[in-house]
Amino acid sequence: MKKEIENRADVFFLVDTFYTKIRADELLGPIFNEAIDDWPEHLERLTDFWETNLFFVNKFKGNPVRKHQEVDAKNKQTINALHFGVWLNYWMETLETHFTGERATLAKNRARNMGTHLFLKIFEARST
Repeated sequence: MKKEIENRADVFFLVDTFYTKIRADELLGPIFNEAIDDWPEHLERLTDFWETNLFFVNKFKGNPVRKHQEVDAKNKQTINALHFGVWLNYWMETLETHFTGERATLAKNRARNMGTHLFLKIFEARST
């Protein structure tokens, strides 16, 4: 049954469920599993990120653009639009399966915008 995203526990469920799919994916899994040493810590950090974005609280500290640029460099600048499309499809699927309401819609919109922004910043970093 779908529910509203109401609290941190819901955000953690979303993030954990989503990244379980990402980690198992043939295209994305190797990239993420190579880049992340401590998955429990990373899931908490990503929960902070999405809780900040969905509840407008100030929990997340970090620089996602720089981190994604570093991961792209380690992958010999091979991350492309397909990677972001697959990532976004899993995000949307996870939201559609488990959640409804304003925050679910906000999570979809923020992910679309974030994916576009990160992809452009990765591309820009390649030319510097």
